[in-house]
Amino acid sequence: MSEQVNAQEIPVLADDGEEFSTVERCLTFNSGDLILYISTKHVIEIINNYPITMLPLMPPYIKGIINLRGQILPVVDIQLCMGKEGSEYTNQTCIIVLNIDSVPLGIIVDSVRQTVDIDMKDVRPIPLKRQQKLLDGMVTMEDGSVFMSIDCQALINPQY
Repeated sequence: MSEQVNAQEIPVLADDGEEFSTVERCLTFNSGDLILYISTKHVIEIINNYPITMLPLMPPYIKGIINLRGQILPVVDIQLCMGKEGSEYTNQTCIIVLNIDSVPLGIIVDSVRQTVDIDMKDVRPIPLKRQQKLLDGMVTMEDGSVFMSIDCQALINPQY
């Protein structure tokens, strides 16, 4: 009888014979009662106390635009995108400037935590009854805390 091999168990080798790493550096941050993360490859910078210019006739989750060194960026409140009540902005509130598939934008978060290395093999789908907009995975860290992954494509292609 032949033995079946799970494709995920076979290490993928680079040209030099070394295994490709599935560990990705991610920025973690708080938004409401959630701890979220996004790959640092999308993060440009983090800014505090930056003036946002409101725009008329925009959906509530688009807080406006900012002029960051001559580049105009839309700013999105991700709590509102997820269908939650927005929270009051504090001195911890900041804007994370992202570039996702050449689309620059800012997201408002309650506070930035730290950067961590997350093994993408450990990321699991969110249970159906708890699925939320903008989230596409979750990982339990060694200390027992649960981090949720931001779905970058949903962020730049809103379907709300």
